[in-house]
Amino acid sequence: MGAVRFTKSRDLLAAALVAGLLAHLLLRLAYDTLPPLPTFAGFTLLVIAAVDLVLAFSLRARIQRRPGAAPVQPLTAARAVALAKASSVLGAIMAGAWGGVLIYVLPVRAEVDAARHDLVSAVIGVCCAAVLVGAGLWLEHCCRTPDEPHREA
Repeated sequence: MGAVRFTKSRDLLAAALVAGLLAHLLLRLAYDTLPPLPTFAGFTLLVIAAVDLVLAFSLRARIQRRPGAAPVQPLTAARAVALAKASSVLGAIMAGAWGGVLIYVLPVRAEVDAARHDLVSAVIGVCCAAVLVGAGLWLEHCCRTPDEPHREA
């Protein structure tokens, strides 16, 4: 088993594109049979992002071995990295899915009342998903050890 590799932006982009295409295809096939999207459905992603950010800031000083900060147990750091990777991938998938909704409803919002409502849901969802991606990547960054070289993805 090799070392854990940090998340690459191309992997997140690929996940977002696949999710966006699938969501758009689903809407093209069955939009008229679906119920309206909950306006604030995307806010769930903000809760996960908040957890990631709190964890990132609490671990950062400890991992950087600042004076007075308790050391981090290896299993705790590994779990934080796993959460970070999962959060960024989930955020990318949801950004793609909400983006697929946005691309579908934007052109038809004038003709379809449900599309006008779903447009708001999609914008909120894309924004919240983007925040989750950022929080996941920040948590992952904060889990780097001080002696680890910085490599950009």
